[in-house]
Amino acid sequence: MDVWRYTQSGFNEQDAVTNGNRFLVGNGFMGYRGTMDEWGREQLAAVCLAGVYDQNGGKWREPVNAPNGLFAELTLHGKPVALGRTEPSEHSQTVDFRRGTHSRDTRFPGVRIQSERFASMARPHLLMSRLAITFYEGGDAELKTGVVTDIWDINGPHLFGHTFNDGRVLMCESRTGELGIPVAVAQAADCGFGCGEKRKITDTGVYRFIRFRAEAGKTYYVTLASAVFTGMDDPDPGESALSLCEKALAEGYESCLKAHEAVWDGIWQDCAVELRGDDSAALALNASLYHLNSIAPRHAESLSIPARGLSGQTYKGAVFWDSEIFLFPVFVHTQPELAKTLLRYRIDTLPGALRKADEYGFRGAFYAWESQEGGVEGCTDYNVTDVFTHRPVRTYFRDKQIHISGDIAYAFWRYYEITGDLSLLKQGGAEVILQCARFYLSRTHLRADTGKAELLDVIGPDEYHERVNNSAFTNQMAAHCMENALALGDVFAEHDPDFVGSLIKKLDFEQDMELIRALLPKLRPTFPEGGLVEQFDGYFKLEDCTLEEVRGRVLDEREYWGTNHGVAAHTQIIKQADVIALAALFPALFSDETVERNWRYYEPRTEHGSSLSACMYALTACRFGRPDLAWEHFIKTASIDLAGGGKHWAGEIYIGGTHPAANGGAWMIAALGFAGLEIRGGELTLRPCLPKQIQSLRFPVTLRGKRIRVTVTHDGFSVEDA
Repeated sequence: MDVWRYTQSGFNEQDAVTNGNRFLVGNGFMGYRGTMDEWGREQLAAVCLAGVYDQNGGKWREPVNAPNGLFAELTLHGKPVALGRTEPSEHSQTVDFRRGTHSRDTRFPGVRIQSERFASMARPHLLMSRLAITFYEGGDAELKTGVVTDIWDINGPHLFGHTFNDGRVLMCESRTGELGIPVAVAQAADCGFGCGEKRKITDTGVYRFIRFRAEAGKTYYVTLASAVFTGMDDPDPGESALSLCEKALAEGYESCLKAHEAVWDGIWQDCAVELRGDDSAALALNASLYHLNSIAPRHAESLSIPARGLSGQTYKGAVFWDSEIFLFPVFVHTQPELAKTLLRYRIDTLPGALRKADEYGFRGAFYAWESQEGGVEGCTDYNVTDVFTHRPVRTYFRDKQIHISGDIAYAFWRYYEITGDLSLLKQGGAEVILQCARFYLSRTHLRADTGKAELLDVIGPDEYHERVNNSAFTNQMAAHCMENALALGDVFAEHDPDFVGSLIKKLDFEQDMELIRALLPKLRPTFPEGGLVEQFDGYFKLEDCTLEEVRGRVLDEREYWGTNHGVAAHTQIIKQADVIALAALFPALFSDETVERNWRYYEPRTEHGSSLSACMYALTACRFGRPDLAWEHFIKTASIDLAGGGKHWAGEIYIGGTHPAANGGAWMIAALGFAGLEIRGGELTLRPCLPKQIQSLRFPVTLRGKRIRVTVTHDGFSVEDA
């Protein structure tokens, strides 16, 4: 098996949406779904842009899909040759993880269409494709290409006022409806053979029609270059798009591809994991790392990754806690500059977090649960539609999932612990930690009768149970944030002793520091040694039934299990890892015995209704020496996008797409679980727990500016310079 290439043979129209995710190409600036050259909005073809949002009327805000500049449809003998309308005799499509390319090979009656495309890693605004059309019989042929404005949107349209240029380089310039952001898409074509060309502007875009007399047995090559710019990244997006298309065609497809592949080579040198012993697992792990690196914002200094990556507009293109808890660990261990980019996004969106806290009557920083540009809260009060009444259901993700601020502070602290780099804390990270601590100070209730500090009316990672009190995960995240706020002075004592004092004075934080010192011992949760950790107050009093029993109560496969009337809400069945996530993120707080007891209690009660769940169970199973229990969760996590797994509906809301959190989780299981990698205070330790299916693991880690290579086998491990 080639563990670097995934191929699907045969054609099933029902797979079109899922394949759009599986075969995605991207470069952090944009993602191009893995659809056919001739497909459009009906098959969810899309060019999804990172960080560009729009709201149409009262619908949900979501990322903007750009016009499609790689559209290409063949007509032979006056009839369209298109997958889904013309029955193929053979069909396959492939994603090459190492090279970052998507290709298709389709044989129709009389003609074979092959194509390859990539979203350039070397030039983030560039998309290129090369078509090879082989005719088995001669005849009149026409290839229709262009920039298509009739595009897929979930809550659109988002682009208005299209103006077109039908010159040698085709151009469409538009503006978003809400903020008027310019979006320009250009396309240039090189036929490489004698042909006639006609250009035309229609109500669905601007097109070129390449007409020629095809000869039997001959292959015709066409190269397309499409450039996408917005007013957020260029003062003259139209001119830049035109210029880039011309340059790309002048250099040629092979030259541009070579530059793109060179960047991918560097990425794989930084993060590739060589897994020997199970080729299917190796393929799935490579797929996970490919998808995660395809959407990493290398083009930006301050940007994060949406919960569904760049595969579409699902989840409003928002950034969740996934970014810090599931994606950040991969990058901070392999590509620290990308970890900084993700965290700079949180520094730059701090003003939004301050506004949100104030909106709810609190001080400090309450980060958006679904963060869009500038920290705008994309989460609504009605996030689910009931499948029975078709009415919106009030959910409390926006206002009660307060652990988000602690998750972000946790990542800033881990960045410092792993890299030893104080610059990010000085550039705003320390202020983020202090403001998040101030929020928890403001949000905490202090009981007059017991003196106990409590965080009431919250939602932990398990979203099936809303508005609970003293979530163990949430309380620990808040306490950890406060501890870090107090520890900042010690961190800077040697290198910049005046920094923290000046910052505290600037933020008028002196009194808050004293209040935190007094409050922290009353809030910090205590966990019974070897005992069960109650997920939240009263959890153990809920109905203790099996997962199968709850599934048996489901009347519609799309119904949501949470909220007041959900089938799981009044039971101990949970959506995803909660207490187990706590054990994974704070290993020093729990003995292996405690982790195992809680694992065995909570795992049978976990539906794993989120792609974030399985990796936490795999990580903690390695803690107590059971890689056999971790293996199933590893395979589920790593193969989720290849298998088309994960939930596609929450109520009547479509939530499909790629799964960056699971992609990051797959690396975490391999490196932090199976290899037992841990970095504390600049020191690397290994505590391997290899499953029998794996003969060896070999992977790079960047530790304080130096790349090293870790090798783990059943006979031992080694660490060497890479």
